[in-house]
Amino acid sequence: MNVEDLVRDSLRDLAGEQEPAAPGFADRVLAVRRRRRTRTFASVAAATAAVIAVSVAVPQLVSGGGDDVRPSGVTGGQSLPVTAISAGRTVVAAYYTTATRKTGKGEAVAERTYRLLDPSTGRYKKDTRWSYVAVAPGAKTAAVLERALPASRVGLLDLTTGKVKQWFDIRMGVGGLSFSHDGTKLVITTYDENPDRRTEVKSADGGASAWTADWTTSRSGYMIFDVASHDGAWWQIKSSRDVPSRADFAFTDDDKALYARIIGGKDGMEEFYDLSGKKITAPAKEKYLRWDVPARISPNGELAALGLTKEVNMGRNLPGKSYSSIRNPLTGKEITKVRGAHLLAWVDDKRLIAWERTTPLKNAGYKDHLVLVTIGSEKVVPLSGERDPDDGQQRLAWEPVFAER
Repeated sequence: MNVEDLVRDSLRDLAGEQEPAAPGFADRVLAVRRRRRTRTFASVAAATAAVIAVSVAVPQLVSGGGDDVRPSGVTGGQSLPVTAISAGRTVVAAYYTTATRKTGKGEAVAERTYRLLDPSTGRYKKDTRWSYVAVAPGAKTAAVLERALPASRVGLLDLTTGKVKQWFDIRMGVGGLSFSHDGTKLVITTYDENPDRRTEVKSADGGASAWTADWTTSRSGYMIFDVASHDGAWWQIKSSRDVPSRADFAFTDDDKALYARIIGGKDGMEEFYDLSGKKITAPAKEKYLRWDVPARISPNGELAALGLTKEVNMGRNLPGKSYSSIRNPLTGKEITKVRGAHLLAWVDDKRLIAWERTTPLKNAGYKDHLVLVTIGSEKVVPLSGERDPDDGQQRLAWEPVFAER
């Protein structure tokens, strides 16, 4: 589908909509997302490199997918998926819930509980051993960290057997992991202290206390681990005061650089680094992306997923319709809009997986579910049960971990 087709189809689908979003609506909805995604990044780079030899089995990358769409079964009366969620080559390879565990007076940590997809059964299985999980392309292998953070080693977990195939030790503490898109590299973010620390903030009116993330970070740098050569190079990164507690690195779309989230003058800002600890300018196709829109670049590199731009009120008892922006990654110019409030992952060059609201726009709170959306179409295919994003205490506010099959 070329640009002209996208514009024509989108205008046709959107022509009947009459009620635009109120001014400032997108910012208000994104603020809801930010309450659950307070991890932001920045850094002033610099660099001392220590080359560390490690040995680890290469993850087996497998193909799969096609055009099949598999919605999830859910637990009785709850929203937690039980059976695999997938569309085409994209699969929810794991998901996690987060709970706050008190560690002392006025102190706590936010801890994740993962449910991992067993490729042999197509079902999610709870696994409490891990504090952090990153799934490799192929959805057969995951990199894992043990419960206590920062961790002293990284494991490669076979998702079918549930057994760690190999551990490799790291000289500095590990708090975050992310695979490259081709599965050949792993970026390991290092910390001196637990990046998920929380501090109690007591209510001024005597109400319930809240737990907030620290506004300082102990991040020390990152390691690029090469799966093929079994070597890892660690680079020290000096963090500025704009970097909060958790500030993980991830690979850019072409795997040639890293991006990190930063607090700045507007939402969604990022900074970029090469693979040897140096700060760089944004790659051409990444300069208009936002850290709070995980889908990023389409598989063919021609489209960029951006944020929520419009919601339409469908009435008191009907869910509102959300629309997000699809743009030219090189110019930042909007090409069209697509259904969905929060674009999470591309399925192919035309379809995406997104969160979409299940509640009316007014006086109903905000709940959502995972859906499949298509550029140029109003059709929305539900993939999961309803979720309350702020309902963390009941452990229903789950977050997906995507991988390519």
